[in-house]
Amino acid sequence: MSVESVPKAPRMPKGRELAVVLGALMLTMLLAALDQTIVSTALPTIVSDLGGLNHLSWVVTAYLLSSTASTPLWGKLGDQYGRKPLFQLSIVIFLVGSALCGLAGDMTQLIAFRAIQGLGGGGLMVLVVAIVGDVVPPRDRGRYQGLFGAVFGVSSVCGPLLGGWFVDNLSWHWVFYINLPLGVLALVVVAIVLRAPSERHRHSIDWAGALLVVGWSVALVLMTTWGGTEYAWLSPQILGLGALAAVLIVAWVVAEARATEPIMPLRLFRDQVFALSSSIGFVIGFAMFGAMTFLPLFLQVVHGVTPTMSGVHLLPMMLGMLVASIGSGQLISRTGRYRIFPVVGTPIVAVALYLLSRMDERSTTLAMSLKFALLGFGIGLVMQVLVIAVQNRARYEDLGAATSGVTFFRQIGGSFGVAVFGSVFASRLAENMTDLVRRGEVPANFDASAVQADPALMERLPARARADILHAYSEAIHTVFLWAVPVAIVAAVLTWFLRETPLRGAAKAPDLGEGIGGPGYRSSRHEVERALSALMRRDARAMELYSRLGALAGVNLPTGSMWALCRIARDGRVSGTELADRAGVTVAQGRPYVDRLVNAGFVRRDGEELVVTETGEATAELLFEARARGLAEHLEGWSPDEHPELAALLARLAHETLGDDADGRAVHAAPVPDQGPSGRGDGGEPGDGRGGGRGGGRHAKH
Repeated sequence: MSVESVPKAPRMPKGRELAVVLGALMLTMLLAALDQTIVSTALPTIVSDLGGLNHLSWVVTAYLLSSTASTPLWGKLGDQYGRKPLFQLSIVIFLVGSALCGLAGDMTQLIAFRAIQGLGGGGLMVLVVAIVGDVVPPRDRGRYQGLFGAVFGVSSVCGPLLGGWFVDNLSWHWVFYINLPLGVLALVVVAIVLRAPSERHRHSIDWAGALLVVGWSVALVLMTTWGGTEYAWLSPQILGLGALAAVLIVAWVVAEARATEPIMPLRLFRDQVFALSSSIGFVIGFAMFGAMTFLPLFLQVVHGVTPTMSGVHLLPMMLGMLVASIGSGQLISRTGRYRIFPVVGTPIVAVALYLLSRMDERSTTLAMSLKFALLGFGIGLVMQVLVIAVQNRARYEDLGAATSGVTFFRQIGGSFGVAVFGSVFASRLAENMTDLVRRGEVPANFDASAVQADPALMERLPARARADILHAYSEAIHTVFLWAVPVAIVAAVLTWFLRETPLRGAAKAPDLGEGIGGPGYRSSRHEVERALSALMRRDARAMELYSRLGALAGVNLPTGSMWALCRIARDGRVSGTELADRAGVTVAQGRPYVDRLVNAGFVRRDGEELVVTETGEATAELLFEARARGLAEHLEGWSPDEHPELAALLARLAHETLGDDADGRAVHAAPVPDQGPSGRGDGGEPGDGRGGGRGGGRHAKH
């Protein structure tokens, strides 16, 4: 691919403008990520205010389902119609949903409005990461996208704490209202500052697949929520929901088989690694979101802590998850081994769930904190690895769908976990309350259903009755975790069948956001670009990089001259002053390197400007091709030659990163060798600029 055929990179914001754009993007990402966790510590108070304890799980589930199902649609629509307008629309939907949640008058309204909020939140999470690719140069994208991934980690730690603080100091309504001023600020900044155009790619949108996913998910979650509580398990309602879910699943399979660009290609399920990783991820989501929903209820009702302090109590769990996720990702990058982490992590999750089931009203803070930390640590060992394992096995054309697929099943697992935990809790609590009334251990006029809907009513009871009810709550909640133990054991067994294959280079650049965050969607091209961007930051020092590229391409020039040639070839013509500014050196410091190019016939001076010649353009192209070949070594197994889109991506990244401003000062640090009479430094013909080492170093890593 010649220099002319590579599209010019669009203007990207720099300096303060870039900082403002990234700040607005990070703010919107934080809002969407927080709303997965901030509600957990506020739920007991919300239930006390609105009633409907049996529907508590749906406040979490509605957001998870709508955000998970909508992310692939937002991603493809953004590719097709431009990300900025879609991003602004998702902010508006999110803010409307947040305002309505704060105004909700009952649990039914709150659940419906949470679904609207989740629809906007799904767009925020997927489009933010895509826009980073539009506004940040390729070499820096891995760093900034990793920073956005860390936002999920911050939200997982801060969400429960902030939710409790708002309840204690303002009201539960502010859990949602806080989004409004911050979201409006981000919307205004994006509208004014974000100008970088995004690439447009035509897509066939799988509307049927997305709607059917929501349909069968809702049917199954309703079945598990109502079964044994609202209706008997063998009642017509529950059996009807099961039959409806089965029909919708069959319809979804048919729709995915016929779709041009299915949300989840069915061939993925024929791969053992994807099938097992999705199953294990389902269980991990089940445990994580279930625990995050019901542990605050246990802490606030049984131990009487404030909503803020219940968030503090959850910090060990979140920190344990972060430490394990980041640590396992680092170890995998260094060793290339990943199977051991889920093999060890899933039994830890099972043990932690069992220990949680032993908690009661007499458990100490230290004992509970250790159990919470153990659960978080076990979850963290597994979540990051599942994404890596799937990315390592997927074919290039399936990479994006496989990555979003495994995170999709984790989120769906979270929806089911909250629903099942809620059903078990409500059923067990109802039995316990009925038993207390029957035994006469509470006043004769005591309304058990009222306390189930409003735990705060216990404060009006005598001490003995209050103690009995606290024990009933405690027993109901530890029954929830006991039921989760066998599910975690199933996941532990599945990990033994997970095959480990040699880790390809691109899989050694995991994304923390995909590992611990919410739903996401990137196309295969975007996934590869993200991984290569992260790997490029780990390249050898710039001077060594250009030296190796010169050896690989057979170009015998000083590193500073090679950098200048690539920079001038990219721009076509550039003034000497501007070139020196880009390199971060003075004109006098850069002149010897440019003189070398002029004497060799690669560049000519046209007044104050430097213009690349045909010979210089051809020589620069040798360096670009060498860079592309080096990047391709990270993609072993994906055959860029068989995928024109991937080959074009490698060529574009090579052209955009050689002659990068970040390399300028480093490559000008070495002295310019004596040019000799020919101007080449090796006694060859002037204007040739190529040494005899063309073949040597062809397989050098760069």
